[in-house]
Amino acid sequence: MATTVPFAAFYSRDFRLLWFGNFVSLTGTEMTRAAVSWHILELSNGDPLALGAIGAARLIPLVLLAIGSGVLADAIDRRRLMIGAQVAMMVCSLILALTTNVGLSALWTIYTVTALAAAANTIGLPARQALIPSLVPREHLANALSLNIVAWQLATIVGPTIGGILIEYGGVGLVYWIDVVSFTAILLALLLIHPKRVVTEKRDISLQAAIEGLRFVWRTPLIWSTMILDFLATFFSAATTLLPIYAQSILQVGAQGLGLLYAAPSVGAVIASIICSIRGVGKRQGALLLWSVAIYGFSTAIFGLSTHFWLSLFMLAINGAADTVSMVVRGNIRNLETPDELRGRMVAVNMLFFAGGPQLGEIEAGIAARLLGTQLSVAVGGLACVLMTAVVAAKVPILRCYTDGHRPTPASTVSTTG
Repeated sequence: MATTVPFAAFYSRDFRLLWFGNFVSLTGTEMTRAAVSWHILELSNGDPLALGAIGAARLIPLVLLAIGSGVLADAIDRRRLMIGAQVAMMVCSLILALTTNVGLSALWTIYTVTALAAAANTIGLPARQALIPSLVPREHLANALSLNIVAWQLATIVGPTIGGILIEYGGVGLVYWIDVVSFTAILLALLLIHPKRVVTEKRDISLQAAIEGLRFVWRTPLIWSTMILDFLATFFSAATTLLPIYAQSILQVGAQGLGLLYAAPSVGAVIASIICSIRGVGKRQGALLLWSVAIYGFSTAIFGLSTHFWLSLFMLAINGAADTVSMVVRGNIRNLETPDELRGRMVAVNMLFFAGGPQLGEIEAGIAARLLGTQLSVAVGGLACVLMTAVVAAKVPILRCYTDGHRPTPASTVSTTG
């Protein structure tokens, strides 16, 4: 059960160091995400399919490496694995900066570097998430997860906002260089922390270990149902990949407006994260999860049809707040239901859903925008998200009825075909 002390996880020195380093690095990464989208838009002369292809570049390494990265996170030192992944991502940003400065930028180079960075991130992400329980007491874990979301969402506010200004006045190359420097913060934090050694981290790297993680998820409905819900929501409501088109053609607010559009979901998300960190998420977490995903889809639909900048910003803020509430609830459920020795592999399986959904969604968004038009494709996707949420609620009553403090017995967590 979550602690009642606000921001309790910050009492841990190692968590504070990792949180700050992660925030700085994520800020640089979010600046680069905005810069890459704008760069591709310029190189492709505004082709939405070219923007959607970013999703393919990130999805392929995710599919190939996700399960293996979870096995690694449960088998070797998680801190060292994170350091290697962060160094690789820093090199990718350096390549973007150098090729831009010397005038060698092309769509294929951006897609290739994006894919390599996604591969490094895929390898490091399960280790990063599985490392958190070794930095804070168990009773502070839910608070730490909420604060991690705060760091991520603050970064997605600060990064695109500053990135939009820098793109306008300094070009995308400057943003890439700043991203390179930002990686030093997370690397220093990783060198300074001393996570607890966990016996269960020393495990075999084998196909059997990967299958064990998959089998665990399949047999735990409270986990796989939240993963499916997350995938469906992000697949149908992937509006952010089309934000450059909204900024340039529909809302006509330019690069600075694009930064605000990218930041708006995070404004709502930070507010929701702070509230969750202080007040918790209540007892009826299953129902709260379903309602938050439905609101996420509905706000996406309204944003899709909006032609007013401030209404668009407001809908994106509602979208970010709803998404954050669902993330906190999903994180609590999964961590309560997963043994420590399976945590890395559970995170890896989950990564296929929470990261694969947006990447496939970016591809779907680009194709749908080409066929239906940008606004209609986003609106239809949002409504499809609401419909799919209703289907999951009907088909998985164990999730719908989930109440904190009244979790299912082990016998009831075995998956059935119903």
